Amino acid sequence: MKDKRILYVSSEVIPYLPETEIASMSFDAPQMVNSKGGQIRIFMPRYGNINERRHQLHEVIRLSGMNLVINDFDMPLIIKVASIPKERIQVYFIDNEEYFKRKATFTDEDGNLFKDNDERAIFFAKGVVETVKKLNWAPDIIHVHGWLASLLPLYLKKYYASEPLFKESKIVMSVYNSGFNGTLNEELIDKIAFDGIDKKEIDELKKPTYENLMKVAIDHADAAIIGSQDTPEELINYLNTTKIPVLPYKRKEEFAQAYEEFYTKKVLA
Repeated sequence: MKDKRILYVSSEVIPYLPETEIASMSFDAPQMVNSKGGQIRIFMPRYGNINERRHQLHEVIRLSGMNLVINDFDMPLIIKVASIPKERIQVYFIDNEEYFKRKATFTDEDGNLFKDNDERAIFFAKGVVETVKKLNWAPDIIHVHGWLASLLPLYLKKYYASEPLFKESKIVMSVYNSGFNGTLNEELIDKIAFDGIDKKEIDELKKPTYENLMKVAIDHADAAIIGSQDTPEELINYLNTTKIPVLPYKRKEEFAQAYEEFYTKKVLA
């Protein structure tokens, strides 16, 4: 892994959010690569329930200030950064007052999905790409975790298809059982089509369930990792129909060697 550049894009990362399977692996995998001499960057949303003072987040003025167009509206992009204590690992936070100020991650106090989670996912995907472009940091691998990050493979392969910085980048999608019930806003397919992405590419998103979001992500990834022991059978079956390399589920105590070998022998081969 020495000198390989790996971009981790996740909806959750510890220590900034409570420990979940996604949040833990979004820390453990970068830590492993970092310890082996790889170069890493981590991106996540700056939810309003992240304590900026405790975690010492600060805005990066040179990276902020851009407007991203979401469904024909200009939405300001704010970039914040923090360092994980004792790890010498930097985390970049995608922020916007409209989408991420509320003191919660995905649902309101009654457990209902936020109505704009679809736009938050588009904004997060675009925000990550635009920030990495400003950093001029070309990743060898882009490893995506969590459904709020799941539009990134689609946008990289379609909306940013001509972007030279990502020409050699390989996309890995981790698939977990941490989804949601019901659907996102059913206008999602139209909002993505507004960006010039053919609806034929995203036909599954006529019904934007967790499983269908993952299917679109898998369709536009170069490899996949089964991140949960109890990943939905529908998604396991879908992965079995693809031609991309798929790493079976690995327990926490055995993932390090398996991920390193998968990155080097399957994804970058």
